[in-house]
Amino acid sequence: MDTLLDALQEGRLFELPENDKIHALQFLAHIIEAFPEIPPETDVVGLVMKREQTANTAIGKGWACPHARVPYDEDLMCVVGWSPTGIDYGAADGKPVSLIVMYLVPDNQRNHYLKEISILAKALQSYPELEKIPEVQDLDDVRRYLLDLIEVTKSNTGPDVRARMIRLQTKPSIDTTLMQDLSNIIVEPLSIVAGPRLRHIFLCQNPTLMEQLESTYGIIDKIDAEGICQAGGWRIIRRNAINYQGGFVMYECLAIKIAANSGHSK
Repeated sequence: MDTLLDALQEGRLFELPENDKIHALQFLAHIIEAFPEIPPETDVVGLVMKREQTANTAIGKGWACPHARVPYDEDLMCVVGWSPTGIDYGAADGKPVSLIVMYLVPDNQRNHYLKEISILAKALQSYPELEKIPEVQDLDDVRRYLLDLIEVTKSNTGPDVRARMIRLQTKPSIDTTLMQDLSNIIVEPLSIVAGPRLRHIFLCQNPTLMEQLESTYGIIDKIDAEGICQAGGWRIIRRNAINYQGGFVMYECLAIKIAANSGHSK
């Protein structure tokens, strides 16, 4: 479970903004696409959704582990999404999913991925506090819960694995620049009103995002046709579109950006 531990150490644990399965998967996949080491043409969203159409990735006990396989060599990585209310995921055991661990699986990491999933599945069968996940209140509680799960799993594995897990828990930052990037992902709600003979109206609370939106051409065309567009360093994702009389449309979106530092203003 070293990849899951890396995700916790590097700030890749997120509260999901809504409890819809499709939106949750798209949200986490877009975050992976925003990581600096991911080639810009990598369609993580498409890969994840195609895999989900083939087989439900819920593994029971309130967990799901979707993944995207990519045709290049890189480290195995994952992001973790937590839903406070639980998501109707269509799991075989009928339980809502509270934790989604989404993996990016490069060609050179398939065996590593299968081993990690196998260990996680066994951990979910034996962890004594498993039923407490619906009781957690915030991301700090979730992080402690997951670290405890990893610690219990570590104690039941062989000495080589235990030693590696201990090193992962106690080691200093491998790359402080990368950790800063991953822990400073900004997610902003955004609404856009468009209509005939109407200048687009952007409704958001982040002034730097507003400035970038107003200086970017063709946002509505991209959002309408593809459901996603780039506005400077921001990735704009359409979540919903509501049509009104007179040809007016309200687009409900999320804007995602990796900040250069944590001193951004809202």
